[in-house]
Amino acid sequence: MRSIPAGEIILRDEGTRTEWKVEVGAFGLAPYPVTRELYRAVRGEAPASEAGPRTPVTEISWIGAVRFCNLLSQATGLQPCYSTGDDPDGLDVVCDWRADGYRLPSEAEWEYACRAGTSGVRYGDLDEIAWYYGNSGGELHDVATRAPNAWGVHDMIGNVWEWCWDLYDPAVYGPYRVFRGGGGFDRPRSCRASCRRKSHPTFRIDDLGFRLARTL
Repeated sequence: MRSIPAGEIILRDEGTRTEWKVEVGAFGLAPYPVTRELYRAVRGEAPASEAGPRTPVTEISWIGAVRFCNLLSQATGLQPCYSTGDDPDGLDVVCDWRADGYRLPSEAEWEYACRAGTSGVRYGDLDEIAWYYGNSGGELHDVATRAPNAWGVHDMIGNVWEWCWDLYDPAVYGPYRVFRGGGGFDRPRSCRASCRRKSHPTFRIDDLGFRLARTL
């Protein structure tokens, strides 16, 4: 895990043209997304794919990512962050932000860590930091094979999108959750630090994975 210092971030939604400031406490963030080999080690299996063990695991629903976080926390002797119920859309999932176990980053944590103190469209030259439409060859690549940002975090842009904790806009989209970062099949406009997307928490998507965070 990389230690991310406390700070603040201004989030923006391009559709509604609104913005809001969020204070971010210090937290830990994995240097790259969960890989197929880690997922298989914890769950005993991974979604069928021709991709290699060091590629990001994909086709994991938001609810599946939450369950993985709890399982990994239990396996490593940490306090699980999530309590779950019976709601099929995951609206009754509660996060204990004080627990020391693994969890998904909040949307604010994700963008704050992605930017690593920068204020531009992305934290470096796209071809150097990311696998995207222009250089991926239409396939997933091993994690940490592109340049990291200033805080030593790889693949925040490109290769796969990443689930975040937050609801996108519950008043309009109900249980849909945020994902961030752009993927290997996306053009540059989608591969930006501020780009927000959404999906239903039960959907499994072939270029959507997740990254682990911990409260410090």
